[in-house]
Amino acid sequence: MGTFLFKTEPGDFGFDDLKRAGPSVWDGVSNPAALIVLRTCRKGDDVFVYHTGDERAIVGLATITRGAQEDPKRPGLNDRGEPKFAVVTCKAVRAAKPPLTLAEMKSEAAFEGFDLLRLPRLSVMAVPAKIEQAIRRRTGL
Repeated sequence: MGTFLFKTEPGDFGFDDLKRAGPSVWDGVSNPAALIVLRTCRKGDDVFVYHTGDERAIVGLATITRGAQEDPKRPGLNDRGEPKFAVVTCKAVRAAKPPLTLAEMKSEAAFEGFDLLRLPRLSVMAVPAKIEQAIRRRTGL
């Protein structure tokens, strides 16, 4: 099983919205590098939900309930037969207690090399095992 981090603007569709809505399609990803990662998501994978904007923090844990599939709003396949614009379905599991802020991650050696710190515009990323463990310890997830 993989572990990922998905970024979202809390005013658009935040973690609390995901909790209320139940299983929801995670769509709107257009960045080619983020889409490459999103296409690897499988049912049962974990997702750390990260709020952008003023919060800038990992705020909760979700799970993938349906792996990558073609976005019905933007259909089509790439030259490898994969969805050109992929979506996944995920559901909230639990909130972080406490949230883990970007500032905290930047200040700790345990997060060195994490794509969240290196590639701040990337909206979907894999979370390496060592960093996953550090996040879980800090957030209770």
